Amino acid sequence: MLGFFAGLVSGFFGAGGGMILVPFFTLIRKQDQVRARATTIICIFFMALTSSFFYYKKFDIDLNLTLKCVIGGMVGSYIGSKLLVKLNRNILRIFFIIFLLYVGIKMIC
Repeated sequence: MLGFFAGLVSGFFGAGGGMILVPFFTLIRKQDQVRARATTIICIFFMALTSSFFYYKKFDIDLNLTLKCVIGGMVGSYIGSKLLVKLNRNILRIFFIIFLLYVGIKMIC
């Protein structure tokens, strides 16, 4: 059910699956932060792949912008995943909370 809900949010909003899965994996499943994020990334990959197919068929996608974002995203993901395993778990949790607060405030304003 959680995967269904995360996929629904991801498909509907174009993002958000991680904001549902990471807290669930860490708080309910008691996974450590790194494992929860790594598991979430794999889940999001398949959700995004599915959504991308339908978005591509239905809407006009800017493939030039997509390519630029993919390249930047791959570099950023590589660096982020390397940093993830080096950061203190409490610092990681604080960064995630700050990020969620920031996104929430930006969505309201």
